[in-house]
Amino acid sequence: MGNIADRLARRIEADGPISVAAYMAEANAHYYATRDPFGSAGDFVTAPEISQMFGELIGAWIGDLWSRAGRPQDVHYVELGPGRGTLAADALRAMAAAGLKPPVHFVETSPVLRETQARRLPDALWHDDSDTLPEDGPLLIVANEFFDALPVRQLVRTEDGWRELVVALEDGAFRRAPGPIRPAPPGDAPPGTIVETCPAASAIIAGLARRIAAQGGTALIVDYGPVRSGTGDTLQAVSAHGFADPWVEPGERDLTAHVDFEALAEAAGREGVRVAGPRTQGEWLVAMGLDLRARALARSAPERADEIGAARERLAGPDEMGDLFKVMALVSPSWPEAAGFA
Repeated sequence: MGNIADRLARRIEADGPISVAAYMAEANAHYYATRDPFGSAGDFVTAPEISQMFGELIGAWIGDLWSRAGRPQDVHYVELGPGRGTLAADALRAMAAAGLKPPVHFVETSPVLRETQARRLPDALWHDDSDTLPEDGPLLIVANEFFDALPVRQLVRTEDGWRELVVALEDGAFRRAPGPIRPAPPGDAPPGTIVETCPAASAIIAGLARRIAAQGGTALIVDYGPVRSGTGDTLQAVSAHGFADPWVEPGERDLTAHVDFEALAEAAGREGVRVAGPRTQGEWLVAMGLDLRARALARSAPERADEIGAARERLAGPDEMGDLFKVMALVSPSWPEAAGFA
């Protein structure tokens, strides 16, 4: 076992089984702090790395909303979990074409990724969490594949009630098992049903929504998961572009779970912002001009036409990222309606 696995094992041996959320939080904290997981040489590829079109359309969306809001001053571009800074660089280029050149704020804790981001956007300002974001103007927030990596709690329906799933040690290996009795979630379900919640996601989205309601601005959330809350075990691990066992080598593979967009919308709406969507990523990108942008890029670089067409399909195709990923926006009540969600 690696260092993080040893640490988790010692913790379990000393204090007993830990929650799935605690296991996921420690594993992912180590994972992201110690590597650049993106790209063909890493464990997975995100939309900004597939094509510049993704970030450019997000930047155009922000520029349009800002312009229709009256082009307010003292705005700030914020990205949660900005990866290599690819999305930000592409979005900022598109924003600049609309006359918007805001300061850049990254919410990022990984020292490895901060170094990569600084090489691309050296003037950015870094934050450990969203609590220290500026309070002097509207916030233009983007969160692409951020919420899926936050730790989830899992409850399982057993014959004697709902129990929290915990991670224990068995013959030196991590295994998941039913733990303490917990209060029942709403509704009824047959034994074996698993319900996931993400308290961290609800807390973060509520905090961002309060800021947007008070300061103005917007947040665009792009992630994978269903439109409506449901049941089921969605926790998964990815390593070397393939699915892996989440209970083996914690901290050496990416752990994610489906984002509950309905729960995020409810938490944000309670803070006074308007919620637009969610809509599938494919629908939203096409509404924002993906096909026009792809044709323009292909005309300017005919030798890359096939590559550009393949990227377009990967971003928006229903069997690729187009249907699985969703897009949702939070908008200040004093700002106009967001484009792309009709």
